[in-house]
Amino acid sequence: MEIVNNCLKIIQHALYPTLCLLCDAPVANRPFLSGMDLCSDCAADLPHIGLACAGCALPLPVQMAGVEDRRGTPTCLCGRCQQQRPLFNSARAVFHYQAPIDGLILGLKFSGYLHHARLLGQLMAERLTVVIGDERPDVLLPVPLHRRRLRERGYNQSLELARHIGRRLGLPVWHDACERKRDTASQSSLPARERGRNVHNAFNSRRSMQGRYVAIIDDVMTTGSTVGELSAALLRAGARRVDVWVCARASV
Repeated sequence: MEIVNNCLKIIQHALYPTLCLLCDAPVANRPFLSGMDLCSDCAADLPHIGLACAGCALPLPVQMAGVEDRRGTPTCLCGRCQQQRPLFNSARAVFHYQAPIDGLILGLKFSGYLHHARLLGQLMAERLTVVIGDERPDVLLPVPLHRRRLRERGYNQSLELARHIGRRLGLPVWHDACERKRDTASQSSLPARERGRNVHNAFNSRRSMQGRYVAIIDDVMTTGSTVGELSAALLRAGARRVDVWVCARASV
């Protein structure tokens, strides 16, 4: 039966090949791109982040390279994090918030293109597998939407990303462990100096996080105000460590 299923998959792929989400070219069966809607040429052009701040994931100039942890991951900090570390332990961002990643995220977030979450989540998982090594969080927690916005949109883009990351890494996703208590204004509509005030005390943990290592999942990080406030709620609920994993990092 397994041989028959494999043959059917080969025939299906030959007749209806998977197309790249970015250029519509047929996707070759490459090990790194296994199961992804992305061709090798487009994969090579993705705006991966190289050196970044270990505290807030802000991209850094290569001149700051040199300090590494035991896995060879750079651990240097930006100037802001040297003065005051965020509440979360560390942040990891896979891409710069620029083309074509920004288009995929916007399509997911505002146009209902849920298939974008599958590709972005898989790409995040591939990169994070290398970065985090054997030290895995106990649970993934997507940034929650307020119930009004969730009703309007019909889905939470951070949850969609978390589901694919969790499936790829074998980690549980707690989609309802936290709530957004206040219907805050969209962070993207506000200047950087007002974003912290906008989300202050906006989150609440619905369950105990006692002793747990939690990784927050979000699509884009700019100032870090949202994930910082969510981290505060998780720490109040007893989390022993909170990390932030985002698809893309935007500069303020």
